[in-house]
Amino acid sequence: MRIGFFVNAIENETANYSTTHLALAALMRGHDICYLTPGDFVLRPDDSLAVRALTLPASNYKKAETLFKDLQGDATTVETMNVTEIDVLLLRNDPSEDAADRPWAAHVGAVFGRLAAERGVIVLNDPDGLAQAQNKLYFQDFPASVRPETLISKSIEEIQGFIESQKKGVILKPLQGSGGKNVFKIGSPKDSNLNQIFEAVSGEGYLIAQGFMPEAAEGDVRFFLMNGLPLQRDGKYAAFRRAPAKGEIRSNIHAGGSPEAIEVTPTMLKIAETVRPKLIQDGMFLVGLDIVGDKLLEINVFTPGGLNNLSQMYKTDFTQTVIEALEQKIVIRDGYLGRISNRQLATL
Repeated sequence: MRIGFFVNAIENETANYSTTHLALAALMRGHDICYLTPGDFVLRPDDSLAVRALTLPASNYKKAETLFKDLQGDATTVETMNVTEIDVLLLRNDPSEDAADRPWAAHVGAVFGRLAAERGVIVLNDPDGLAQAQNKLYFQDFPASVRPETLISKSIEEIQGFIESQKKGVILKPLQGSGGKNVFKIGSPKDSNLNQIFEAVSGEGYLIAQGFMPEAAEGDVRFFLMNGLPLQRDGKYAAFRRAPAKGEIRSNIHAGGSPEAIEVTPTMLKIAETVRPKLIQDGMFLVGLDIVGDKLLEINVFTPGGLNNLSQMYKTDFTQTVIEALEQKIVIRDGYLGRISNRQLATL
């Protein structure tokens, strides 16, 4: 089969990204791959959907670094093809990266992904589900039992009042964003920096204020779910702790956090089971849960990262399991002969 990887920009990819390792796993299992970016779709007058896909000069890669080097090199080829020549399209872009400088590009994956799904391509995560999850407000649709106490507002008075009610302080961050950008801990509504922080963060839109959990000082746990269930391979769970750097409140790897191996607890499994029904309902094939204590901080449905870290920690290649699941979806799709929706297929 041919797997297409939709990303924000080729030049922004890295050898360590989960997308690169998924592409390598697909090639190692004998599949073809290609890369797409927001400007690569063509809807023609006859209603056919074409793509300008970037293909690699070789297929026998053994290391992600070699694949990445060729991906960034001059030997790649841009091939125009009907979108139906792609069997599976993985939407691996982060809309928040394009929201400010390229707002036209932020939602292209979901929009054209829907058109591709209508033409028989398996599109994951389901584009209609992703359209509902364009910012962190999506998180509020999950059961309250797994969410920390949260306020969403653009009013500094509302935020000050919420901070006053939280004796352990709050975490303040933009509603639209990722990678730990503009995340602050506020201890009191009298914090001398509150006005400056509010001005900096509110410039990006609405703000989220969440009750601070002391357990967060040790970092959070990134726990992967696939098809609505914990991702496992060789009896091991795809989960690791993201420990913050010294003096940091953010545990994101991009913000200097470091990955650590963990044992998955019954609490983590209970959280996964609690969010499972909605993830299945929304067609979320591969997601990353960010867990602190007995609460979820976020659910990453666009570009959950860390699969490469897992492989190094547990000597288990979870990307192979992901590609195996895609192979099975092709079998299911062909067996149902168009009688199954993309959203249903996404989590089977």
